[in-house]
Amino acid sequence: MTNVFHIITPGDHFSPRTGSAVPTVVHGLAGGMAESPFHNHVIVQEGTYQPYYTSAPVIEYPRPVVPTPSGRYLDGARGLLGLPRRSIQHYFQPAVDALQDREPGIVVAHNAPAVGRLLKRTAHRGVLHAHNDILRTYSRYEASRALEGFERIVAVSESLADQLTPHLPPSLRERLRVVGNGVDTGMFVPGPNSEGPVRVMFLGRAIPEKGPDVLLKAARLIGRDDVEFVVVGSHEFNSTTALSPYEQRLRALADDVAGIVRFEPFVERTALPALLQTAHILVIPSRWPDPCPLTIGEGMATGLAVVAADRGGIPEALGDAGILFDPDHPDQLAAVLTDLIAHPAHRAALAERARERAVAHDWAWSWTEFERVLDEITD
Repeated sequence: MTNVFHIITPGDHFSPRTGSAVPTVVHGLAGGMAESPFHNHVIVQEGTYQPYYTSAPVIEYPRPVVPTPSGRYLDGARGLLGLPRRSIQHYFQPAVDALQDREPGIVVAHNAPAVGRLLKRTAHRGVLHAHNDILRTYSRYEASRALEGFERIVAVSESLADQLTPHLPPSLRERLRVVGNGVDTGMFVPGPNSEGPVRVMFLGRAIPEKGPDVLLKAARLIGRDDVEFVVVGSHEFNSTTALSPYEQRLRALADDVAGIVRFEPFVERTALPALLQTAHILVIPSRWPDPCPLTIGEGMATGLAVVAADRGGIPEALGDAGILFDPDHPDQLAAVLTDLIAHPAHRAALAERARERAVAHDWAWSWTEFERVLDEITD
């Protein structure tokens, strides 16, 4: 049995109380394993949200010193010279120290390039799991030195791998692999047919990059009063936070929509399945090249008609089980939604295809793919 130690960002929460994507992925991978030669653990800062997920045992460490603005600035300057980014390394050092008395295993550093140099001082082997474009400030020279301690680099989509590749020297490009995110098809399941008007839902952080305003602009163009548009999410992972200026603008946009518009604040993950079951159509209008949004899989597993932006890794995750559009053109989204609203049979066909794709790409599938990467460095 080989131990696998997942390091998430200090202060992040390994708990269903958070909406943060990386801990959700770690939970999914750990829960997706059945019989396996690997035993997952998660390295978590003390004082973060509880209860913890039960998919893997937790190893706690004391709260580290958060990098100061001047420390981050100096890190950037040192990085340009190919030198260690000391401030961020000190930030992750307690997480690595928590493993000093553990039998050597594989450390999976999630969105944490700084861990690479720290692992060179240990007997553990390293894998960098990239969920976002974490190397955008790295030159090839710095990457060649900073990432040397990682035997594999895993990206969550081919799109993200393409973004990472220019920052990697040839020797590290050979270590790059792609493992897509899965979905919990037991937690997210189709519900009873929702009665009443067609309900179109946005689910995500209420920030410009996620594009909820694109949905509301399309809703204005649709001009039907028998459709309900629901925007679920806050600009932070907190249901009680005050509205941001952007969220206030969203509400102003809603005033010009003919149909009903409802705003719901951030909800914890345990409430998501029932919430998604109240929708007919899920819209993911991201402006930024989202590498592999979990919401895609969750909407498909719920058996919704999914309409999503043709950006980043979204087309890979959606496959042929949904409809893509350009988020810079709300009129495209309006045309797609108008057709789906008017044709329930079309919605039902998309929903069936979506559920089938989700079942084929659950967390067991994702863990199997990830395990193949681990096998490469343990054989």
